[in-house]
Amino acid sequence: MAKDEPNWDGLLKWSIAHSDGTRPTRNLSEEDRRWFMEAMQSQSVDVIKRMKEITLVMQTPEQVLEAQGVTSADIEDMLDELQEHVESIDMANDLHSIGGLVPLLGYLKNSHANIRAKAAEVVSTIVQNNPRSQQLVMEANGLEPVLSNFTCDPDVTVRTKALGAISSLIRHNKPGIAAFRLANGYAALRDALGTENVRFQRKALNLIQYLLNENSSDCSVVSELGFPRIMLHLASSEDAEVREAALRGLLELARDKTGGDNGGLGEDNEKLKQLLEERIKGISVMSPEDLGAAREERQLVDSLWSTCYKEPSSLREKGLLALPDEDAPPPDVASKHFEPPLRGWATNHGGDSKSGAEKQKTPLLLGPSRPTDGANI
Repeated sequence: MAKDEPNWDGLLKWSIAHSDGTRPTRNLSEEDRRWFMEAMQSQSVDVIKRMKEITLVMQTPEQVLEAQGVTSADIEDMLDELQEHVESIDMANDLHSIGGLVPLLGYLKNSHANIRAKAAEVVSTIVQNNPRSQQLVMEANGLEPVLSNFTCDPDVTVRTKALGAISSLIRHNKPGIAAFRLANGYAALRDALGTENVRFQRKALNLIQYLLNENSSDCSVVSELGFPRIMLHLASSEDAEVREAALRGLLELARDKTGGDNGGLGEDNEKLKQLLEERIKGISVMSPEDLGAAREERQLVDSLWSTCYKEPSSLREKGLLALPDEDAPPPDVASKHFEPPLRGWATNHGGDSKSGAEKQKTPLLLGPSRPTDGANI
C-alpha cells in the first residue's frame, strides 16, 4: 500500500474490535486517537479550498488553458466536480463569496457547446430552491446569458440546459419572472415548442404551466401568441409526457376566467373538443397496462371536458376514469420472506394462551445465559 494512503484494513479491524460488544468500552489512548483522525482526514476534502482552485481555473483565459494542454473535456469534468460541491446550499452561496460565480456565468459563453451546457447545469443546481443564490445570479446579470443560450444557441442540448437553468432561477422568484416576461421569454417558449426535440418541448411546457399557474393574467398573453393551437398539436404527441404537459397547459388556459366562456382558448375551443374526443377513443382501446400508465392523462382529459363543457366526460360512463383498485396499495408479497425472526415468532405465538408448561421455550436470542446450579449444559 502506498505510503500516503490510509490503512483501511487496519481501520476496519480497529472499528470492529471497538464496537462489536465483546469488550468493555474504554477511553482511547492519544496514539489511537491520533491514528484514527489521520486515517479519516486523509480522505476528507477541503471543499472551500477545492472550489477556490476551480475558481482560479475558471478565471484563466481559454487560450492560456489550451496552451497548457487543458481540453474542453477536462473543463467539463471540473464543472462536474463543482456541481457536486454546490449541491449543498451553503457551498452554493459561498461560490459567490470566493469569486467563482461570475467566471462560471462566463462559461455560458464558452466556444465549446459541451462547456456551455454543463455551465448551465451547474447554475441550475446553484439556484434551485435557493433564494439567496437566485438573488446573487440576478444581481450578476446571470439571466441574460442563459436567456441568450435558450433562444439563440445552435446546439439544442445547450438550449435545453439553459431552459432548465431559467426554470430553476425564476421559480418562486418574482423579480426573475418579471425579468423573464420583459425579455420576451414567452415568445422564446413558443419557439421551443416548435422544435422536434421532445425533451426541450417537455421542459418548455412545464415552465409554461408553472407561469400560468402563478399568474393567470398571463393567459391572455399566451393566447395572443398562439400557444393554444401549438398545445393542441402537442396534445396528440407520441410522447406521453409531452401529451400530459400540453393537456396541463390547456387546462390552465381553460380555467382562465378572463377569456369568456371558452377561457383562454378562444376560437380553438371547437378544436379542443375534437382533440378530447380523439383522446377518449384512444384511451378506450388501451390495454390494461397502458391504461395504468395513462392515469394522469385520463384525469386531465376528464378535467378539461368538465371545465369546458360543464359535464363529465364519457370516460366516467365507461369506467375508465378511476380503475378498480387503482388507489389501493400494492399487494405485500415480500414481507413474509424478509420478516425479522423475532417479529415472526411473536406473530405465530402471540395468541397462545396455554399454560407455561405447555408453551414452547423462548428462543435463544442473545447467546447462552449464565448456567444455574445443576444445569445440564
